[in-house]
Amino acid sequence: MEQAAEKVTIPCAGSTIIGTFYRASGTPRASLVLNGATGVPQRFYRHFAQWAVQQGLNVLTYDYRDFGESLNRHQKDSPLTMADWMLDDQSAALSALMNLAPHGPIWVLGHSLGGLGVAFHDYDPRVTRITTIGSGFAYHWDHPWSYRPLVLTFWFLLGPLATALMGYLPGKSLGFGSDLPAGVYWQWRRWCTRRDFFASDIGSALPRPDYKRPLPQLRICVAKDDVVVPASGVQRYADTLRDCGGRFVTFDPAEYDRKFLGHIELLAAGNEAVWSDLLVLSETANNDIDVVNA
Repeated sequence: MEQAAEKVTIPCAGSTIIGTFYRASGTPRASLVLNGATGVPQRFYRHFAQWAVQQGLNVLTYDYRDFGESLNRHQKDSPLTMADWMLDDQSAALSALMNLAPHGPIWVLGHSLGGLGVAFHDYDPRVTRITTIGSGFAYHWDHPWSYRPLVLTFWFLLGPLATALMGYLPGKSLGFGSDLPAGVYWQWRRWCTRRDFFASDIGSALPRPDYKRPLPQLRICVAKDDVVVPASGVQRYADTLRDCGGRFVTFDPAEYDRKFLGHIELLAAGNEAVWSDLLVLSETANNDIDVVNA
């Protein structure tokens, strides 16, 4: 049964974000903001959000500026970067959720890009749980051989050529998923083709992160079969968050009688058993055997 959803407009850095607020009936156990992955529209997360509402959670999903439902100009005219989405848009969405749900604990779930801003954000005391899934320092040589040709084409051949010619990434036409602003693609490319990932942008496009500040119930998660952001890259990210109290968690498809969990697909309909463990909704979370201190 689909849950009622309310479209909301969120102010952000002189522009607006379009979000969808799913409201739980009765008193919610918590309210969750879902920071999405690069190029993944918020409608993809509707099955997860509807399931979470049934578990007693309010949920806010949204599209980053100049993308999806938040697209208000042609992407070739967008000056936005991945850092803008990670810093401004994620902060604006969290503030919006706190206004939409003025009482009770707040949870943050970051998918891929959505979880990379953990050390850059200031969190209100109401934020009691932060979970990332598929968020990591993905370097192009980390990917398995079977996936590497696609990655190299995306970063070194068709991706940069098409973006330079068109003024934006024509991802749909190239078979690479969604269209993206050029600034998002170029910064994403720089991060994923350097072993130090976003370190070169710290002090310019990015503020200095706080890797020493304790954060509440921080879990850095990944599916063992994720080829887009492999577990090795997520482990490196978890290592940087060690002093924040982060724990590295892996999900094995076999533990859930699944052939595949992947990167994007883990949050697709049909993986509810994984979602319950991802959010630790029960005292018998199935992934305890795969939790490693970061």
